[in-house]
Amino acid sequence: MGVGQKLKILFLCTGNSCRSQMAEGWVRVIHGESFEPYSAGIKQHGLNPFAVRVMREAGIDISRQTSKTVDDVAHVPFDVVVTVCSDADQTCPPFQGAPRVVHVGFDDPPQLATSGQTEEEQLPPYRRVRDEIRDFIQTLPKRLSQ
Repeated sequence: MGVGQKLKILFLCTGNSCRSQMAEGWVRVIHGESFEPYSAGIKQHGLNPFAVRVMREAGIDISRQTSKTVDDVAHVPFDVVVTVCSDADQTCPPFQGAPRVVHVGFDDPPQLATSGQTEEEQLPPYRRVRDEIRDFIQTLPKRLSQ
């Protein structure tokens, strides 16, 4: 990798609707000078509106990000692929250039939120996972250097 080049990093999830989207947004804000973040899913479920809402609460706008599949980003020569759920970890396809694959599992907010009757009751799992992903992203350079 040449001087000044950013590491291309893919966050991979089942549907690219929530966790991987949050991770992409956090990297843009926290490590945008070092990483070029992408997100994709094994399938395409669309951008989760609650994910957009809780990221906006943290001052990050992910509303312009789009839900993509691995086929949509297959042309990108990734340096690192981070799987953020066990499904993506188990079904992660090979990528060109054989990038390093790292697994860091996070709970699935939409699944956890099903017990909530109102929007306000459904949001706490999204906020918790958002903050857990932020904490992971803050340590990303150190983790990748190990």
